[in-house]
Amino acid sequence: MDQRTKFTVEAFWDPEAQVWCSNSDIIGLVIETDTLDEFEEVLADAAFDLIVANHWGGGIDPTRSLQELMPTIVFKRPAEAA
Repeated sequence: MDQRTKFTVEAFWDPEAQVWCSNSDIIGLVIETDTLDEFEEVLADAAFDLIVANHWGGGIDPTRSLQELMPTIVFKRPAEAA
């Protein structure tokens, strides 16, 4: 399984649905919220568990240090909403 440790999440506004949506390389992460603050809360609650379940499903490589395994999640908050 994929045991990379850097993942990217972007938020974008869907004008038709009137919600913030996610675009991510984290398998299974789908976010739709009314506000960016809610988006960040859902991201914080779900991302790590989804990485472990969907990217590290075959187990963690015991030869890698804990520091190497800690995932980094880069959230690209839209500039116009910051």
